[in-house]
Amino acid sequence: MRILVTGAAGFIGSQLSEHLALIGHDVIGIDCLVDNYARELKKRNIRSIREQGCEFVLCNLAEDSLSDVLHDVNAVFHCAAQPGLSSVASLDDYIRNNIIATHRLVDAIIDTNTVQGGLIYISTSSVYGAKAIGNENAETKPTSYYGVTKLAAEHLVMAASRQGKIDACSLRLFSVYGPRERPEKLYPRLIECILHDKEFTLFDGSYDHYRSYTYVADAVAGMVLALENMSSCNNEIFNIGSDISITTREGISIIENILGRQAKISIIPKRSGDQLETRADIEKARTILGYKPTTSVLDGLAQEVNWFRDNNIYDDTR
Repeated sequence: MRILVTGAAGFIGSQLSEHLALIGHDVIGIDCLVDNYARELKKRNIRSIREQGCEFVLCNLAEDSLSDVLHDVNAVFHCAAQPGLSSVASLDDYIRNNIIATHRLVDAIIDTNTVQGGLIYISTSSVYGAKAIGNENAETKPTSYYGVTKLAAEHLVMAASRQGKIDACSLRLFSVYGPRERPEKLYPRLIECILHDKEFTLFDGSYDHYRSYTYVADAVAGMVLALENMSSCNNEIFNIGSDISITTREGISIIENILGRQAKISIIPKRSGDQLETRADIEKARTILGYKPTTSVLDGLAQEVNWFRDNNIYDDTR
């Protein structure tokens, strides 16, 4: 199968692309290299997916023609997005890279009429809001530009699916972590600060936040299951994550124990839009897809720390 992966230079998109290639698919990855963190990190990911035999094309979903990259494509994973909470990105950035980009991609897929394997939209637990603890029927109450625009984009995808224009589903991922994680996220910042004996800033109140931390390989496994079961997934939304939650305090302690050093933590004023509690209800994905995350937070964080050490990550990207 020829599969298009958007956001292929990113944390999740690059590892999905590699896995799809390893299991025998023909993969074309696209990315516009949004300048939300060091471009060299994204270039590393591009080199890695190319080494696995993936094709890569620089493409901006919000502006460029998509007919060439969709040529002969059988299925699409839409991972590209303006991610997370950011003090730099504007609402316009989120609208352009999440809503407009998704709208143009959906229209292009409808126009080409070749994507018979479906569109798998990579959504987020942030659509639920401050507490993401229910199943897929829980009320969506996003508290950030990210959550609002990701939910709007999800609605665009699902509307096209419900109208019978495309086969599509949405996967709401919960706090994915692991090798290649974006540098502004909790664990990459923590690991870097401990390894380099720097102060680690933590938002006030974050110690007691609960998260369903999901190892990236488990997230990718859920994504592939959706591809393989599209006939059962069409028009559906699935939570993909770990059904075990821990506090930020517990996560920090795990990293400190792995590294054998204490973090120099400095508390700064809380930020708006943060989720307070997430716990992935994955019963639907377990029943329909056979989804079962297998990586414990302890094992996953150990692998992330090892990846940092092996790659001297971020040292050459300042």
